[in-house]
Amino acid sequence: MQNYIWSGKKVRLRPVLASDWEKFHLNDLDSEGARHCDVIYFPRSEEGTKAWAANQAGNVPVSDNIMLAIETLDGELVGSMSTSSCDRRHGTFKYGVAIFREHWRKGYASDAIKILLRYYFEELRYQKVTAHVYAFNEGSVALHERLGFVQEGRLRNMIFTKGQHFDECLFGLTKGEYENMTK
Repeated sequence: MQNYIWSGKKVRLRPVLASDWEKFHLNDLDSEGARHCDVIYFPRSEEGTKAWAANQAGNVPVSDNIMLAIETLDGELVGSMSTSSCDRRHGTFKYGVAIFREHWRKGYASDAIKILLRYYFEELRYQKVTAHVYAFNEGSVALHERLGFVQEGRLRNMIFTKGQHFDECLFGLTKGEYENMTK
């Protein structure tokens, strides 16, 4: 595939396809992975995951909020990311990224984040991004610090999992900080 804005050095971002259901279904069975990215939900049937993937594949973006699949440049699905709270007036947005466990620590999340930031800062004129990271997710905390994000706050006892409450860290990056990062 040709180099284009949705490609990085290791991955590319693309729409979720209905045929992606099986990888997402297997990922849903990883309780620790779910805990790091969101919460552990009730089990979903294969038919339910197929319906979810088909629904995602048919979604048209609402504003600049979107859900994207992350695949390697070889075409292997390795995770997903989404944007939310996209506010064009203020130029701010949030995102989340989830990499399937067998692909952790390979640089895929970092590359996917850079692709997303490039598009939102350089094409859509956003000026600030925020990422909410659970304090117990040390890998994600370190990733955001390496990328130049600034920890702007800490919400105490916001996440309940595994029988206890945890803090949520708020990381931010401005367009100017992004531009310095890409020099």
